[in-house]
Amino acid sequence: MKVLVVGSGAREHALAWAAARSPVVSSVVLAPGNGGTAPNVAVDPMNGAAVVAAAREARADLVIVGPDDPLAAGVVDALQASGIRAFGPTAAAAQIEASKVWSKDFMRRYGIPTAPHESFDDLRAAHAFIDRQAGPLVVKADGLTRGKGVIVCDTSDEAHQALDQVMEQRAFGAGGARVVIEQRLSGEEASVFALCDGETALPFEAGRDHKRIFDGDRGPNTGGMGAYSPTRLVPPDVLDDVMERIVRPTIRGLAAEGRPFTGFLYAGLMFTADGPQVIEFNARMGDPEAQVILPRLESDLVEAIQAAVDGKLAGVRLRWSQRHACGVCLASAGYPETVRDGVPIVGLDRLPPGALVFHAGSERRGDRVFSKGGRVLTVVGQADSLVEARAGAYRLAEQISFEGAHYRKDIGARELALAAA
Repeated sequence: MKVLVVGSGAREHALAWAAARSPVVSSVVLAPGNGGTAPNVAVDPMNGAAVVAAAREARADLVIVGPDDPLAAGVVDALQASGIRAFGPTAAAAQIEASKVWSKDFMRRYGIPTAPHESFDDLRAAHAFIDRQAGPLVVKADGLTRGKGVIVCDTSDEAHQALDQVMEQRAFGAGGARVVIEQRLSGEEASVFALCDGETALPFEAGRDHKRIFDGDRGPNTGGMGAYSPTRLVPPDVLDDVMERIVRPTIRGLAAEGRPFTGFLYAGLMFTADGPQVIEFNARMGDPEAQVILPRLESDLVEAIQAAVDGKLAGVRLRWSQRHACGVCLASAGYPETVRDGVPIVGLDRLPPGALVFHAGSERRGDRVFSKGGRVLTVVGQADSLVEARAGAYRLAEQISFEGAHYRKDIGARELALAAA
């Protein structure tokens, strides 16, 4: 069968890589892809009609839509309306991520554990709310912001500044027209994923990412500077509890509201003294988590996805490697703010056979690859322990260079500290 993967990030590269490993797949095409993927087709992933045309041109038997923006824009809806098998939530179901205000209200309706919060579309009322709060707060833009629209505040002054940045200065664009202001949760953070078919939710392995730009979790949030899987924070019994108290009630609630969810549901969780609390839901596989979770999947990803599309996940069981994976993101100078594209990337042709390098912000010109975006590459190490997997990822990172390249040096360090504790 032929598969079309929609998107251009490292997550989509990882999805295409995993799909290509399936014995039932003869070819994988990416739309639009990046400098590390081939074959690619030039298409605007936000344009449903263009994606439908690309799927027909590629004679795709299955289309996997990776990123959040096309999902929220209804690309899956367009594919389904054209009779093309597509994997991913409809625009209505993707609202769980596309609007943090809607998502928080949904969690309140169905008793999904999350931080106390209020939503605002009036700047003055939001400032007044901050003045009435005692503890540290988090300010979140309502709409999609590529993982950057969340500002964690230590003081009220910081919360007021964050609010002005989001709502008045529109630092995150139109997504800042409304905000969620919530109590800042305390604990350890991890991501839990589930493969869903509208009724059944099948657990994926968990992972932990590093969102801040600098070592020691300092600096602004990014789309993710690295990740690792598995994590001691989510052993099997905890994963079962998360599925029963958070994921499955969410899937049932979406179905009850006429928004059945087929795709990857991503629950970003804070593990607090009161148990796991939802920080946010995403309607797709995580990035950079996909790059470390998919290499650990021993089952056929495409067969599992087809079962989800057909509403037959109840009979599926997934097999996972017990090995560890650690991914380190190499970013352009200036990220997550303004970056310079077109910087030559050196060393890719000298990596050892089998090295896992997932491209995102890159483009190919002839036989050379150049940067094109903020997060450029994710290198992944795999081994029987996190210590070894981490060392392998950093060995790969050291062999790749481009002007201004930077990456965190502490990916996975907190997991090792957790193990030592």
